[in-house]
Amino acid sequence: MQATILRQLELPNLPSASGVEVIGDRAYIIGDDSPFLYCLDAHSFAAGAPITLFETAHFSTGRIPKNLKLDLESMTVVPGPDGETSLLLLGSGATAARENGFWVGLTADAKAAATVYPVSLAGLYAALRAALPPGITLNLEAAATTQTELLLFQRTVGSAAGNLVFRLPLMPTLDYLRHRQMQVPRVQTQLYVLPTIEGKPAGFSGATVFQDTLFVTASVEDTSDAIADGAVLGSFVGVLPFPVSHNATAPITLPLTQLVLPDGKPYRGKVESVAVRHIIGPGQYELLLVTDDDAGGSTALLVDLTV
Repeated sequence: MQATILRQLELPNLPSASGVEVIGDRAYIIGDDSPFLYCLDAHSFAAGAPITLFETAHFSTGRIPKNLKLDLESMTVVPGPDGETSLLLLGSGATAARENGFWVGLTADAKAAATVYPVSLAGLYAALRAALPPGITLNLEAAATTQTELLLFQRTVGSAAGNLVFRLPLMPTLDYLRHRQMQVPRVQTQLYVLPTIEGKPAGFSGATVFQDTLFVTASVEDTSDAIADGAVLGSFVGVLPFPVSHNATAPITLPLTQLVLPDGKPYRGKVESVAVRHIIGPGQYELLLVTDDDAGGSTALLVDLTV
């Protein structure tokens, strides 16, 4: 497996990119300290009008302060309540303020207004915390949707003990979030062993399903705090065995490849999310990754992944 950066593009006026999805000709990107969902042309990356998720008086500097931000880290495509395509945006859950999310109903017409609905994640996150290993702080960094399951990816920086995927039945979970049923569906978990850099374990950072293949990213930070940032040592890309293992009792070692520059040197940035732009050939994909430099800057990476 090899993942090589083909092109890097700065994303001006788009702070702290944390999630990306490609739907048709549009790329949707969220930032963890921004009140907007950004809409870009998936081919030219020309910026369209952003979608306002919530009103805030704390974005005057171009970034919501860390102690106030909703920390929207995860985004995935889900079926809408009336059959339309929707995006589900999720806060990380690392603090009480980060237990909120949004439904965004999309339209086929890029000029038509999207519909945005807030969603409380407190009940769901309480169930997820109960399924965590002792001493691990909930910190969701990615989400992906299969035909039957919602997959939520826990990132535990500085420790290999909490790199896991929460598996929930898709439609019952969406019904719970839409207040159509009262009980959180059964939560299943699977632990993974991720690669290391300089002895520091990677943590999940992004995920997406494309044509029944589950792509994931992971990055390495020199920190053990779910809220505080640390020095970034590099990032990994790969494919998670699909469907996700059921009821495996032991951690599964996940082979990922370190992201490299065109000259073969390791890329030292922090990849936050992944989407697939198109298939290059058999076992070869062009990925769209987004990165966050922890100072408000965001970059898009076009990557050639050969599996």
